Order: sequence, then C-alpha cells, then structure tokens
Amino acid sequence: MKKHKVFIACDTTKISQIKKIIKNTKNNKINIGYKFGLEFLNSKNGRKFISNLKNQITFGDYKISDIPNTCVATIKAIKDLNFNYITIHTSCGLDALKAAKRVAGRSKLIGVTTLTSLNNKSLKEIGYSDIVNKIVLKQAILARKANLDAIVCSPKEVKIVKKVFKKEIITPGIRFNSNSNDQKRVLTPQQAYKNGSDWLVIGRPITRGNIKKNIEKLVDHLNQ
Repeated sequence: MKKHKVFIACDTTKISQIKKIIKNTKNNKINIGYKFGLEFLNSKNGRKFISNLKNQITFGDYKISDIPNTCVATIKAIKDLNFNYITIHTSCGLDALKAAKRVAGRSKLIGVTTLTSLNNKSLKEIGYSDIVNKIVLKQAILARKANLDAIVCSPKEVKIVKKVFKKEIITPGIRFNSNSNDQKRVLTPQQAYKNGSDWLVIGRPITRGNIKKNIEKLVDHLNQ
C-alpha cells in the first residue's frame, strides 16, 4: 500500500520550533515533507536554515505573483536553496507561468489556485463574477497549458481539477473537525484523499500542542 503524503506547514519564525516540528513528525507510516511559508522565508535566519537543511522534502511556499520578468528573477534568486517544490499564483497569467517554468530547473513548480481562505462571497467582493468552482477550473487549465508540475487547491475542488490536470494535486485546508480557523473550504484528511489529493498540507492541527500525539492522531484517522 502506498504511504500517504503530508506536508507539514512550518508557520513560525523560530528556528527552535522548526527543529522541534521536524524531530517530532518523523515516522515510518507517512511520507512527510516540510512547507515553509512567507513568515519563515522572510525571517532573519530563514534562508540560512533552509540552505543547511538536508535529506528532507522541502516546499518553498512563496506564492510568487508578479509580471513574468519578476517571477523569473525570483526563482533564479532562490535556486541555491534547492526546494523540491515552489509555488506561483496561476493568476499571474499564462506568460508568467510559462516563463517561470522554463527556469525552475529541478524544482517542481506548483500553480496556486484560489486560496482556501476565500469563498464565493469573498470572490464577489474582489470583483470576480464566476463562482469558486469555475474559477479554479480555469486556473487548472492555465496550469496545464504552462506545463506546471503540480497544483494547489482546496480538497473540495480536487475532482474538478483532475478533469483537466493530471499531475500532482496538493491540498491545504485540512482539518480533523469543524474548527476551520481562517479557512473557508476545508475537509478532513480522509475526505481529501478520497477526493484524489496526492499531498495534504497540514499546519496548526499538527504543530499546535503535542506534535507527536497529533501525528499519531493523523495516522489513526487515516487508518479508520
């Protein structure tokens, strides 16, 4: 049986906490990677820590969003960190996505669709006329056209994305229960895998409290 794959979101600026997360999430029942978001990536010692991190699957969640030239320059600037995965917003447009993919090298370039903190009401406030599902479908088609390596989407949209995008699908917005915090479109780990997620991204439900017990809880949940 294939192991489940989970990225642990390392959302802190404290190196000691990152080390604690990595130490306490190691296990032989789940394939674990580590996602570093803007909070850590922009911290004083973030770059140095990642440059010295060995033998881990790393995810640089930069969510790059800019004109093609700046997207390309950004990826070139972080190439020495050797991330396995790097994120870029599909809303940059096809030209920027293609340009970024050309310089990504061995790092897998992930297209971020509509953030899991948004819902139809939020999108209408921003100025979108389409509903979430239609927007995410269009974003997935853009990712396919740009030959991106993976997509980030809500677990609720995995089935829609899989119709047009056949590579890895990574899903944040994972919760064990109804406590969704600032997320709007969430599912449980079991539900996400059932929908077809390849990787889950889990932060607070694992990293808050007793990390070892939280990982055990996740393993038990997936084996139900």
